[in-house]
Amino acid sequence: MMNMRAAILAAMLALPVSALAAGPILDTPVQDDWWQGGRAALDARLKIVNRPKRAKNVILMVGDGMGIATITAARIFDGQHPIDGRKPGPGEENSLAWDRMANTALVKTYNSNAQVSDSAGTASAMNTGVKTRIGVINMGQDQGAEACKTPEKLPRSFAEIARSQGMGVGIVTTTRITHATPAAVYGHVPNRDWEAADRAYPAADRASGCIDLATQLVNFKGGMDIVLGGGGARFLPAGKGGQRDDGRNLITEWQQRWPTGQFVGDAKGLRALAASANGPVLGLFTPDHLSFEHDRKDEAEASLVEMTSFALAKLAAGSKARGGKGYYLMVEGGRIDHAHHASNPYRALKEAQMFSAAVAEVLKRVNLDETLVLVTADHSHVMTIAGYPERGNDILGYIKPVRGGESDGALSKEGWALDDRGQPMTTLSYANGPFVARGLSRLLPPNDPNYLASKTYGTAGESHAGEDVALFAEGPRADLVRGVMEQNVIFHIMAEALGWR
Repeated sequence: MMNMRAAILAAMLALPVSALAAGPILDTPVQDDWWQGGRAALDARLKIVNRPKRAKNVILMVGDGMGIATITAARIFDGQHPIDGRKPGPGEENSLAWDRMANTALVKTYNSNAQVSDSAGTASAMNTGVKTRIGVINMGQDQGAEACKTPEKLPRSFAEIARSQGMGVGIVTTTRITHATPAAVYGHVPNRDWEAADRAYPAADRASGCIDLATQLVNFKGGMDIVLGGGGARFLPAGKGGQRDDGRNLITEWQQRWPTGQFVGDAKGLRALAASANGPVLGLFTPDHLSFEHDRKDEAEASLVEMTSFALAKLAAGSKARGGKGYYLMVEGGRIDHAHHASNPYRALKEAQMFSAAVAEVLKRVNLDETLVLVTADHSHVMTIAGYPERGNDILGYIKPVRGGESDGALSKEGWALDDRGQPMTTLSYANGPFVARGLSRLLPPNDPNYLASKTYGTAGESHAGEDVALFAEGPRADLVRGVMEQNVIFHIMAEALGWR
């Protein structure tokens, strides 16, 4: 009898979980492509991937300003305007690079003193494990400029801890390297505008003893293995291609500090480098932010994908040279945010599309059994998607509504939905933003790259929004990314993945 029971138990254990828990047959007269796709999606979710619990590397990828509405609109935009040889489609069924990552959470983005946050406070939360005030980088919520005199009492950034453990550290961004999000990897200031010794950092404030962010980058203890982005003017003296009023050339100082390092100022220089070569790399491709992808000149500026690919190769080579010590890389698609501030949906979605391509490059190149990859945003924006457009409607265009439902209303002769003033409506609009901006216009067709979307309130610049943002994860301890979490928990998940206690 016992042998019979053992045989039955063994047979049951050999069955798939779905067979053991089988109930009534799932049947319906309509089993079309949506049905079959749903079953396939469920089957994929049932395939549990058991990753190791310890990571060697951590990659944090931040789409600056990439809220939920931006993700949805970018998904449709990417499907309607693919860049990888795919056939254009309606867009709604498309997937961006992070859409199939196994673990997802919602993240609360408020700062310690602000309901709607900025990039400085949010990037600080992710990089130090504590929340701070709006406009502040990597300082405690009660610390001001006086804290610069006691740097040992400041929160340590993830990169600082990683470097002290012998790990590699890198930054890739499409903004100035001293801008809020990348600066949170290495810097500590009570005012995010203190990027350089220039007019944005007055002499009276400098008396506090706080060092400007460009200098902090050059002096980062142990150095950075790879830094790629814009903002070269913050490193050079006024009158010599820069804007520093202290006469210092920080690029020269960096080269003197790291004699085996390589500085590059354009894409051609980057492409001439060997990632396996010894010494760090500093690439500053523009005086200010990098160009929007729509406006980028390939011979002058590397793309976000190209910069990310080189950084991965550089850090992997450094890891091998360090006997297997891993690395921390922060990659920012920073100009999603800037296009939104101008209420320019085309450029915002184009930047998000390229950020997705960079995420895809990372997921393709790394070993997810040893690398934790996190994809998120620092905050959202006030762009909305609305108005009952039919499926496949141009995400940048006027609304052609689905008839017969809640969308019934007045139409133009072209079939566009009209508001109560008789004006055609677009799917994308903003709660606030500039009614007029230099070089951009609402008089253009809505799918023109220079079109300014409509908005409810006229303001100098479109603002951030306060809703939660998404966090996607794959790799060791990605299972900790779930539910709703505070933004500073991201730091603690990264630390747990590396086994820091």
